[in-house]
Amino acid sequence: MLKKVSPLLILKIFLRVVAGFLVTSLALVLIYRFVPVYYTPLMAIRSLQSVFGPSYVSAEHKWVPYEKISPAMKRAVIKAEDYKFFDHNGFDYDAIQKAMKYNATHAKKKGASTITQQTAKNVFLFPDRSWVRKGLEAYFTVMIETVWPKERILEVYLNVIELGHGVYGVEAASQRFFRKPAAKINPYEASLLAAVLPNPRRFRVERPSGYVMKRQRRIMRRAAPILAATPTVMEDPTDLKLEEETEQN
Repeated sequence: MLKKVSPLLILKIFLRVVAGFLVTSLALVLIYRFVPVYYTPLMAIRSLQSVFGPSYVSAEHKWVPYEKISPAMKRAVIKAEDYKFFDHNGFDYDAIQKAMKYNATHAKKKGASTITQQTAKNVFLFPDRSWVRKGLEAYFTVMIETVWPKERILEVYLNVIELGHGVYGVEAASQRFFRKPAAKINPYEASLLAAVLPNPRRFRVERPSGYVMKRQRRIMRRAAPILAATPTVMEDPTDLKLEEETEQN
């Protein structure tokens, strides 16, 4: 006969699980404050998915320090993805509000994730649209903003972001598409890489569609942000993320 499980025992187990998660997650955030991120859950998931596809795709990735990434590349991703990066605390509330208004009148939904939120998702979590994942993303975003300086967040982001099939980080992307290190990426190349970020598995750096080229030109035309905290923002940061995706090939 099965014994009745005590509610107190269930509560103790639950609290231990929560405590274990909090300690482990804090430890990982502290470790990655200083240690390079060589592999992420997304890399593992994409490689596993490819096992059941036409051909296996391994993760092409090489970590490079912040100072060995071209300033043009840093500016391009900020212009494309998070113009207020150096001014917010991990969440861009104006962008969130604008995205909600946009989504209320458009069938294709848009997000307003900051670079910090994307970093939290790419390094610690998995690609999913559930509220559980979004909650965990917010949790890790707060911890990252608390523990890591902005330069470290941008460094990790640029080193782990997906930029093509099996291509992760700007060093691997620069070597694959331009045959040069990330330190030598010019503004044109940087803007092209940033232009595919909405969907790097659909949009191709090596064969850019009309939409990607249009987006690249818009990124290049935007005022270059200062790579440090600034008191004001010169331009609406959400227009590139909320634009209609036309001419997609």
